[in-house]
Order: sequence, then structure tokens, then C-alpha cells
Amino acid sequence: MDRERLTFDGWIAAVGTGSGTRVVVGHWPRSPFGPFADVMLERADGRRTLLAPTAATAAYVSSVYHFDEVRTVDVAVRVRDGVWHVAAGPLDLRFTVGRRGALGLALRAVPRPLARMPLWAAVSDAPARLMAGVRTRGSSRPGCRQWYAAGDLVPISTARVRLDGDDLGPLAPVSPPVRFGFGSAPAAPALVRVFSTVERRGVTDGTPVP
Repeated sequence: MDRERLTFDGWIAAVGTGSGTRVVVGHWPRSPFGPFADVMLERADGRRTLLAPTAATAAYVSSVYHFDEVRTVDVAVRVRDGVWHVAAGPLDLRFTVGRRGALGLALRAVPRPLARMPLWAAVSDAPARLMAGVRTRGSSRPGCRQWYAAGDLVPISTARVRLDGDDLGPLAPVSPPVRFGFGSAPAAPALVRVFSTVERRGVTDGTPVP
């Protein structure tokens, strides 16, 4: 049976809000689809939404993770002077990051070639569960395996989130955990440097489509 293995190199940001909505942003400067960003939302009532920039990225991401709604919208990420601005259809998110802690410093010390390897994600799974409450390897769907290798972590110190023009309230923990896939984001809002590998069985060719 053919297997497809794709690698995504970028950042994942996760914030909670006073309204109970949690937001996870993937910013991927290097991917099989070219540079792109996507946004995953889970509301207080558990409804999960994907905001993706193209039909191809929407189809791929929704084939790996679980959503109740998938929307194709323009998604833009701008970073200037430590401030991140994410605009994705009905969502507008601005956040700033704080000072890197001990875990971030330790992750930055890992050699980049090692950090990119699924083996490193497997080795770091147990420490990640203990230190951050997250998993670095697992499966979201049958025939699909994923590895997340972190290369940096910085706390998100402030955030403003608007959805359909409504302010979602102050920055809050990412709690309860989001349910898009096998793992969640750290409970403390954070920006994580990530090398993500996704392997799927039963793919007929090497093209990055479901």
C-alpha cells in the first residue's frame, strides 16, 4: 500500500478567550502547498471550524483533523515588532509574545537537523506530556500518523480576538483542550516553532491532496 509523507515547517499559536472559544493558528512558510496559514476554532459549545485559504489546503487539513465546519477564506499573517496579526475571514487576532522561558531555551538548543526528525518527536513525547501536557506523536484518523517536533516555545502575553466583529474577551488558558486531533495545544497560551510530519496510507500518488 502506498504511503504519503509530507512535512510542514512553521509555527503554531494557540490562545483561549474569556468567551470559551479557543483559537489555534498554523503559520507554514514552508510546506508542500507553498507558504500558507490556517486557523482552527473551537467554540465553548464544542463546535469546531477550519478556516483555510484554498480548496486544496482545506481538503487536506480536514482529511487529517476533525471539524464540524470547513470554510475557505483569505488567511493572512503579519508579524511586526513582536506583534502577530492574523486575519482569516470572520476572525481577527492580534497577539504579542513574552520572554522565552527555560523550556523554550532548551528546545532552541536542539540541533535543527535532529529537531526535524520524526524520531525526535517520538523521543520527546513523554517529556512533552509531563512538561506541557501535549503529545508529539499519534493518530487523528485511521491510516494517518503524525509527529510534531518543537524547536522553540514562547508564551503569548496579550491577545485580542474578534469573530464576526464581536470581541471574544480577555486572553485565557486553552481550556478545555481542543479536539481537532489526537493532541492539544499547551494550556498556557503559547507560540511554538514546529516541524510537523504527516504520513497517510492508501495514497495513490505523491500529490498533496486527500
